[in-house]
Amino acid sequence: MKWNLNFSLGIWLRAIRFKFLAASAISVTCGLVLSLWADPSGFDFASAILVYLGILCLHCSVDLLNDYFDFKRGIDLRTRRTKFSGGTGVLPEGLLSSKSVYLAGITFLFTGLLIGGIFVLLKGYVIGIILLFAAMSIMLYSTKLVNVGLGETFVGIKGMLIVIGTFYVQTSTITTDSIVLGLIAGLLSAVVLFINSIPDINADREGGRKTLAILLDKYSGKVKDYFLIGMFISIYFTTILFFVELDYNIISIVPPFFLLPLAFKVMSKFYNYSTCPHTISDSVYIRIMADTVLFSRLFGIAIVLGIVIAILLKLGVI
Repeated sequence: MKWNLNFSLGIWLRAIRFKFLAASAISVTCGLVLSLWADPSGFDFASAILVYLGILCLHCSVDLLNDYFDFKRGIDLRTRRTKFSGGTGVLPEGLLSSKSVYLAGITFLFTGLLIGGIFVLLKGYVIGIILLFAAMSIMLYSTKLVNVGLGETFVGIKGMLIVIGTFYVQTSTITTDSIVLGLIAGLLSAVVLFINSIPDINADREGGRKTLAILLDKYSGKVKDYFLIGMFISIYFTTILFFVELDYNIISIVPPFFLLPLAFKVMSKFYNYSTCPHTISDSVYIRIMADTVLFSRLFGIAIVLGIVIAILLKLGVI
């Protein structure tokens, strides 16, 4: 019985893409740390815990419903699954029933919305607007948004709103700092989705999807390479803008720049792939996806560290 319980738990952790929840957790952390910089005395730990719980529930809902609808459309039956692409595989492998995955996705959705509803009552209509967008996007992501090339846009906006919403819960304000920080989080999520969707181009196209990778696939490999370079430039440019707007000090901006070698590594390997895709093995592209995910996570942590440095400077500790 114990083995069956552990086995079942492992399957469900796989179904909700447990490791990928880090993206939303980092976005929440960014919003919370920024709120500490803005108003240390007004920080509410109970609200912080509830925000983490609510956002993670909504994230789980997106992943579960995405798996469900991709399976129903036959997309996950055509993909070659890796750690970063091709779906979770729990439905094609028969590890879970499609009904149980759908019900779990809806349960997580309503739990997240219920927690969000508490903040609507406490903080007002701004949280309600963010929550409405979240609910509509989650339900439409796998059935509508990815069919018209808006999947990456949704993921980017989602990352941005997590930061803005988290900051608003703590401070009851929306500032330029929170918007720019949210944009960074959105760009980090979007670049990961773009890279990870490339191996699924054929399966997604046959299933009626129009991911950004599919839209760019009709152009030369250099166009995709230039697009990726543009995303990395945007991430760093927005980061500079954020810290300049935040406190005008150089120290806070240093941590993200330690990751430049990793960014160049991803861009270099992707250039080799985009110009000569047939000469790149599957294992090499899996490494590109792994490095992109690693960059995204570490960059988010570096941003948090930079804001912590800004807080310490503001308090005169360093």
